[in-house]
Amino acid sequence: MWYVNSLATRPWLDRYSPGVPATVDVPDEPVTAALGRAAERWPDRVAVDFMGQATTYAQLDAEVDRAAAALHTLGVRPGDRVALVLPNCTSHVVAFYAVLRLGAIAVEHNPTYTAEELAHQLTDSGASVALVWRVAVPAVLAARTSLGAQDPVRAVVAVDLTGDLPLRSRLALRLPVRKARALRAAMTGPVPDDVPRWDRLVDAAVPLEPSADRPAPTGDDVALLQYTGGTTGVPKGAVLTHRNLVANVVQGEAWAQFHGGQDVVYGILPFFHAFGLTFCLTLPARIGATLVAFPKFDPEAVVAAQRRRPATFLPGVAPMFGRIVDAAERAGVGLRSIELAFAGAMPITPGTAERWERATGGLLIEGYGMTESSPVSLGNPCSADRRPGTLGLPFPSTDIRVVTQDTESGGSAESSGVTDAVPDEGGTVRGELLVRGPQVFSGYWDRPEETASQLLDGGWLRTGDVVTVDTDGVVTLVDRIKELIITGGFNVYPSQVEDHLREMPGVTDVAVVGLPDDRSGEQVVAAIVAEPGTSAPTLAAVRAWGESRLARYALPQEVVAVDELPRSQIGKVLRRVVREDLLRGR
Repeated sequence: MWYVNSLATRPWLDRYSPGVPATVDVPDEPVTAALGRAAERWPDRVAVDFMGQATTYAQLDAEVDRAAAALHTLGVRPGDRVALVLPNCTSHVVAFYAVLRLGAIAVEHNPTYTAEELAHQLTDSGASVALVWRVAVPAVLAARTSLGAQDPVRAVVAVDLTGDLPLRSRLALRLPVRKARALRAAMTGPVPDDVPRWDRLVDAAVPLEPSADRPAPTGDDVALLQYTGGTTGVPKGAVLTHRNLVANVVQGEAWAQFHGGQDVVYGILPFFHAFGLTFCLTLPARIGATLVAFPKFDPEAVVAAQRRRPATFLPGVAPMFGRIVDAAERAGVGLRSIELAFAGAMPITPGTAERWERATGGLLIEGYGMTESSPVSLGNPCSADRRPGTLGLPFPSTDIRVVTQDTESGGSAESSGVTDAVPDEGGTVRGELLVRGPQVFSGYWDRPEETASQLLDGGWLRTGDVVTVDTDGVVTLVDRIKELIITGGFNVYPSQVEDHLREMPGVTDVAVVGLPDDRSGEQVVAAIVAEPGTSAPTLAAVRAWGESRLARYALPQEVVAVDELPRSQIGKVLRRVVREDLLRGR
């Protein structure tokens, strides 16, 4: 068996940065405990900075208490689900912690979703109350109407983002000028008179007194339903407990070795995404950091905040880093305060990493995770020992395993046919990555069959990703199993083809997918975005370029020019959507 669970023989431990432990102690406490401690230890430190409006830890903790009381008056009780349909803002931070402080379950939603998308998630979670950004209220109300008798929501509450702004900004929105009207329209929206306002409910609430019938949640209680699976099918709710979320924050704190009460975290990732929720929403309270929250990613807004409150830690995804450097150079603003940046969701090119580190003087660290692991399970060392282009090493208290790709789903290692991959002559092992640790979820909400196919006995999470692991324990992503193309009996990994084609002159971006073919099973097709003002390269040119590094069977058999590629809310290309679009085009 390739993997080993003995601490003494885990090869990756020798590559940990100094001071990073092999294991972490995960306290049996709710996520909200960290906020309470931060309010006691750093009461006057700014907890949240939203567009220049500062809220201290003491103020935030008190506001969460009032918000929890407001939810209680709406009938929210332990175990109830509360839908949060909000962009990043102070009210989102308050609402999230208030739901958890009551022992209820937060359900995060993308506030730009359509009524149809929201209808599925609302009915699937059974949310009884929805806290909704004013702009998204019409979509939520339309979703409820479409559900009819199946609608679980008792109350929709409107949240006004402008209330979180500094007074000067709120006054500026009232000016009778085009810019103010456009901004006001983007941040607000029509709300029916019978929809209550969140700020009024919170202002009128009286904090709840401790009660025996309202015990604090434990580590085993469910804290969050995070919807995932949108790139492979209908989104499903990953069930994450307080212990899962606390564990990943403790692991991240140990990995990065933050400075207690000194860091400034930039929240440019959406809180409704697992990456943003852990490293922007829950981590700051754990380390007493100031969270600078942005309602959406805007490089110019990031640079403006850098002048006002310089960042020390910035989690993001690949496209963000280059755009921030571009904006900073245009504005003449330095980025040298940023000591550390975490990158996830998609690969970082060596050029992007080098440019970022040159601009900041800090490190850009790649990692890996998925919603089902809260989300991070691997990362590169936060030191010069990192290996750009790899996923890195297992986090503390995290085991990994590599199994053959034809493994059946479900059950235990003995009963399900799980077979550990055999190393090659150089000691490198290749196959599907399995992960186990305290951050791994307990299953999907009301989906026992899908839980069984994803979670093996013993707590092993099937990632669906093909990786290689070298003798040092360094993990490198190859591709998604479900996006593997099989043509003429050969396996083609889209990422490898895409990486090569992106280097082709005239190609801005590319997505490679497999389409049905009677002769070979699947045909390799490249959807190419050409540089502005140019035409997409021909099939012959693409094949000629690819022959230098790709096997003949991996060369595209068709090239389709597209104006842009569909992406997820954090910028990852959605190959499934590309494939569906191309099939419709046929």
